[in-house]
Amino acid sequence: MPVIEPIGRRHAIPILYTRGTHYEVGFDVGRTFAALIHSFVDSFKSLNEEYIPAYQTPDGRKAYEDTLNSVKINFPQYVRELEGTADGARVPFYKLFLLHMDRITTYAAGMENASEPVGCSSICVNQPGHETLGHTEDALSETLNHFYFVSAHVITDKPQGRWGVTEERFTSLCYAGCLPGYTMSYNHHGMVFSINTLSAKHLIPGKTPRTFITRALLSAENFAQAQQILRDPGCGAADGCSINMTFLQQEGDRLFHNAEMAPADESKNSQLNILTASPGEQLMHCNSYLRLPIQQQDGGMLESSEARMCTLKSYPKALTKKDVIQMLGDHSDKKNPVFRDLGPEDIVKTIAVGIFDCVAKTWSIYADNPRKTEPLVVLPLVLKSKSKEY
Repeated sequence: MPVIEPIGRRHAIPILYTRGTHYEVGFDVGRTFAALIHSFVDSFKSLNEEYIPAYQTPDGRKAYEDTLNSVKINFPQYVRELEGTADGARVPFYKLFLLHMDRITTYAAGMENASEPVGCSSICVNQPGHETLGHTEDALSETLNHFYFVSAHVITDKPQGRWGVTEERFTSLCYAGCLPGYTMSYNHHGMVFSINTLSAKHLIPGKTPRTFITRALLSAENFAQAQQILRDPGCGAADGCSINMTFLQQEGDRLFHNAEMAPADESKNSQLNILTASPGEQLMHCNSYLRLPIQQQDGGMLESSEARMCTLKSYPKALTKKDVIQMLGDHSDKKNPVFRDLGPEDIVKTIAVGIFDCVAKTWSIYADNPRKTEPLVVLPLVLKSKSKEY
């Protein structure tokens, strides 16, 4: 395995604008970001030291095949998209699919994970004139500098997948080699969302990985469709996450929602609990189940999540975007800070911070602590009008 020389935190996020079929969009992503994808695949310890060894066991390989076959039935277009990325970057497809399965493979193989992400904090503020969704994107340290924006317009000549989607238009922050949707994103229907990883102790191979469910969320036109996608009826999620979302084009008062999603139950649906913040209220979520009675994986993520929630709750109620920035930039806890960058040996880092201003319809991305730096970029949220003109 090549040695990847540390280059420190870079203030650079590349972006790709692409249009085409799912495979064509994926191929453009792979071809454009091939160097970043190769660097990430080569350096990501969890893939090389945990996921691939688990895949090489009989139980791990069966979990891989069962999960891939399930996704091919329900979301074949996203498999083609990932195949396009693998072909464009010239990396083996199985390595990219293992990234999307995460702990599912090691769980099936009966292997303990040596490392796990311990971050991501989200805050939704619903105050008049200050409707804000803020998010820290935390990941294992190898992910630092291995991410990019994909702004895609996906067009197909016939309905795709179980939800019959014919067009998708979105912008998403993506880990190298991974499908859009599992960090922070928005689509042209006005859906804005961020993701917090949740770690249920018991996973279900052969169900839908959360990374494919959140990819499907990029097609949602409204809250009812988003709930249907998250429930994934007839199959359900293999693992879990938390989704913080709002819909900019909805009628009436602004509403923010936090959905906790857990592995499928006996009804073959994802377990789902949704909390809504009406005007004057706020939501905060990190990386532990707060409402669903799910047995969770012990480890650094649970400990860190509880510490970060304690820090966020120590602040007065957030009323403005500035308050959100101050809270997400907090580093007062020297072991588990909200904004995490404890040094070169730290296994987890905050790789970016995003602030969605739902009034101004902008998305600000910070490559470093937002308390200390200006946003690296402020993107306009370009939405589909009723006349379908942009």
